Amino acid sequence: MRIYILTLFPEVFGPVLDSSIVGRAREAGILQVTTVNIRDFAHDAHGTVDDYPYGGGPGMVMKPEPLYEALAWVRRDSESEPYVALMTPQGRRFAAGVAKELACRDPLVLVAGHYEGFDERIRSFAHDEISIGDFVLTRGEIAAMAVLDATSRFLPGVLGDENSAEADSFSDGLLEGPQYTRPQEFLGMEVPAVLRGGDRAAIARWRRKESLRRTLERRKDLLRDAVLTYEDRRILAEVLKEERRDGNDLW
Repeated sequence: MRIYILTLFPEVFGPVLDSSIVGRAREAGILQVTTVNIRDFAHDAHGTVDDYPYGGGPGMVMKPEPLYEALAWVRRDSESEPYVALMTPQGRRFAAGVAKELACRDPLVLVAGHYEGFDERIRSFAHDEISIGDFVLTRGEIAAMAVLDATSRFLPGVLGDENSAEADSFSDGLLEGPQYTRPQEFLGMEVPAVLRGGDRAAIARWRRKESLRRTLERRKDLLRDAVLTYEDRRILAEVLKEERRDGNDLW
């Protein structure tokens, strides 16, 4: 997969691109990432990419010409029409489902915003606008890094275990349940017996139950949109019964 990142600060991506899962994916040739410096397309010797907003107001706005010409360069460089996504707090909320969708968009362009945002006219050249949360960042590069990392996990061959991405929190609309490793006992806390018993069906059911329990406890809003099977609903009923018995009113 080919990903272009349009940014004013390409140097900040070095550690992200060269390490961990993204770095290994690049080394294996599964992922190609090109950072494009928007200032290279400025129209003056000072590399001006922002200007005061019409009508007054605080801050500066990113000019449309450098962004447009950077996108034009990407279109010439790529073998097919790229999918352009602006990083902006006004965009749709980024989630696992969006990351999985973007992993199918090849080539993908992530545009990191800055200052008070983009000149409104640049939005007409984008296919998508993405927000990683209801807050404002100093730089859009942070959002682009998050999208890059989460999206790359869904590319075939990137993760050591092909089922890892599907087992992560949010992949099926629920939070992931608890995980354990050695030692078996730590400060009086034991690894659940079911995980040590070797019964794969029992382990799978326990994990699903704890996933549902954790989602109910921490993010019950996710349950309203999650696609639950008949067995999921039976397990959830068990969880609710157990919690009520313990004096907890989670629903």
